Amino acid sequence: MHANDAHPAADTATFQTLIQSLPAGFEWGSATSAAQIEGAAREDGKGESIWDRFCAQPGRIKDASNIDVACDHYRRYPEDVKLMQWLGLEAYRFSFSWPRVRPQGRGAWNEAGFAFYDRLIDTLLEAGIRPNATLYHWDLPQALDESIGGLLSREVVPLFAEYAAEIARRFGDRLSTIATLNEPWCSATLGYETAQFAPGHTNRAEAYQVSHHLLMMHGAAIQAMRAVGPKAQLGIVLNHTPSFPADPLNEEDRRAARIDDGTNVRWYMDPVFRGQYPADIVEHLGADAPVIEAGDLALIQQPLDFLGVNFYTRSVLNGRQQFVTPPGELGFTDMGWEIYPQALTQHLLRISREYTPPPIYITENGMANADSVVDGRVPDAQRIAYLRGHLEALAQAVALGADVRGYFYWSLLDNFEWNSGYEKRFGLFHVDYATQQRLAKDSAHWYRDMIGAFKAARP
Repeated sequence: MHANDAHPAADTATFQTLIQSLPAGFEWGSATSAAQIEGAAREDGKGESIWDRFCAQPGRIKDASNIDVACDHYRRYPEDVKLMQWLGLEAYRFSFSWPRVRPQGRGAWNEAGFAFYDRLIDTLLEAGIRPNATLYHWDLPQALDESIGGLLSREVVPLFAEYAAEIARRFGDRLSTIATLNEPWCSATLGYETAQFAPGHTNRAEAYQVSHHLLMMHGAAIQAMRAVGPKAQLGIVLNHTPSFPADPLNEEDRRAARIDDGTNVRWYMDPVFRGQYPADIVEHLGADAPVIEAGDLALIQQPLDFLGVNFYTRSVLNGRQQFVTPPGELGFTDMGWEIYPQALTQHLLRISREYTPPPIYITENGMANADSVVDGRVPDAQRIAYLRGHLEALAQAVALGADVRGYFYWSLLDNFEWNSGYEKRFGLFHVDYATQQRLAKDSAHWYRDMIGAFKAARP
């Protein structure tokens, strides 16, 4: 890592606010996923994933890139753990690659794949960083997509449970948490309805059937891991994009926002915490609603130790159920997403009130910014402002009663941003993809200073 000492001075006033507002023991982390950083796509017995196949299809990825190398984390993980140490991270969230440890999605395990995660976890623990794992961050084994229809088939549920149990057996004593799924809405809607993500289908009925199978995978995995009895806390990670009416006084706009909230938030929260799908959305879907068999909802509604919430922005809708450009008083990220941190406060309080969930972790929050290296540093004042605003919004939610135990910035490194390829940079560390050199951005220095101040005041 190359770092320039000429970074912005510590933000003392903000740090003091956060120190006073957040509980002792609040956990500071950062997050990544296997497909986005590991590379080594065909090495040491790794199987092909649906994202490997998706990247190979012309026109799918905006910059025509792939995940063959990505950030080369498979080889460079010791260096990356040192970056985490330099930041002062207490926790790191990563994902296991299902096709790396079980190339066909069933059958033989790949010991070389497990050995990589074994080394990574030990390196994290030696550095004093708690490993937080996700079992499924979208990289389904391609072999399962071909042999059974992938997530469209109920057959995927017991196979995922077998995989979850194996991870719990091998690593459950060393992992701090295990999340079953990351953002099932993205897997289902973007993968099967809008074709933005792998495997690239455009069928709403498929998307909602997939959403149901994903939630069944979650429930079956929790059951299977509980049977193993790991020390790790078990939960799920959901992406929440709160919905707002374009005109709060317009009944049609309010209804459109309610439907969007139903498909994005309630469609996943209701079955996980209430054992049912929202009736208004089932009615809205009509013939596209999923086929649900006896026992499915009971399987999905498993007791959880934590809820992971990924938050980036809000949605604004008009009465025609169209997304409209919001005011953007604080600007927009390089993804075109409005910066609107107050929605985080509102949403955390809302789900705390409506669902009384287990302890919440902000498992992803961050921004893509049009970063560039200038005189040996990356001056990303916009990202610092984004971080500051969202941490203050989080602290306000905690002060008002939300039980939030930690925050994981997305992402540790610039990486493969799915169908955007390498054009969008979310990282605290700039990655030169030609040389794989990592460079701490100004935001990394800010986050490091903030964590250090918090630790010093609330050991």
